[in-house]
Amino acid sequence: MDPSSLSRPLSTVPLAMVTTAFELPGHRVVKNLGIVRGIVVRSRSIVGSFFASLQTIFGGNITLWSEMCELARREAFERMALHARAVGANAVIGAAYDATEIGPGVTEVLCYGTAVVVDASP
Repeated sequence: MDPSSLSRPLSTVPLAMVTTAFELPGHRVVKNLGIVRGIVVRSRSIVGSFFASLQTIFGGNITLWSEMCELARREAFERMALHARAVGANAVIGAAYDATEIGPGVTEVLCYGTAVVVDASP
């Protein structure tokens, strides 16, 4: 991230302007600003792991871990959208997620895409 971009007010690219596709219907890409990303590293707490382990006995959705995963994905997405706005984008195309276990109970969640400037198509 360009340090000079941090002096601009930070807001996120609107949700409707982020897509996994490589184009936005009704818009045309006029400038490619490169890859943007949001990274979050989370660890499970001992207490949370204990209660989640109890849920595994009964089967079904492990709600504590589902909530933790959703929070990490949302935070990574928001950080990517902030990064996109900071470099001057008004949209992100090709958005995707990746997750990597970087240690026992510690996971990195990455949200990334291509920051672009789009105009409404004529």
